[in-house]
Amino acid sequence: MAEIIQEEKGKKGGKRRPKKHSTNIDMTPMVDLMCLLITFFMLTTAFSKPKIMVITMPEKNLDQKAPEIPAWRTLNIILTDKDVVYYYIGNADPKKPPLPVLSKSDFSKDGIRKVLLEKNKDLFTQIVNYREKRISGKLVVADSTADQEIRRMKRGDMKGPIVLIKADDKAKYKDIVNIIDEMAICNLASYAVVDILPIELELLKTAPK
Repeated sequence: MAEIIQEEKGKKGGKRRPKKHSTNIDMTPMVDLMCLLITFFMLTTAFSKPKIMVITMPEKNLDQKAPEIPAWRTLNIILTDKDVVYYYIGNADPKKPPLPVLSKSDFSKDGIRKVLLEKNKDLFTQIVNYREKRISGKLVVADSTADQEIRRMKRGDMKGPIVLIKADDKAKYKDIVNIIDEMAICNLASYAVVDILPIELELLKTAPK
């Protein structure tokens, strides 16, 4: 509250007495401004949250024997620097020659995605047809039911590739993110991120550049 002191003229021959006038400051605009600032900071804080990809890795159990993977279904993908992707089918075992030959690829539309789609053609086509039926209205089911049906298709897949994703010390984190995105785009049923083998590091040295 502020006070304004104003001298008042008295009567003729009398003394002048100061007169006090009180004024009230309206705080309503300040309340509106405070609400706007709170809203602004809440929105900017929500927008600035870091976006991460959550990957659930299996726990290592030394007592449990790893399941045997058929060589004809095993697709090994090796990530290295400069967005280069190498792949080969089967197993690289020095005790069982001949060693596989690495094929070079990348993340372009005609790169590793084309390879994955060719290997996973049956399951990919089955899932795409199912989704198109829902979009066209020929099949009306809830989202939860559709997700369960797609998971059932993936569990029943016995022809598609089992992808083993590996990376050397030169690979970037974004390469891991990109290859996992390719797994989702191509509807891969089985894939895992595993350690690269010493023999595969040797194969990289002689791989096509």
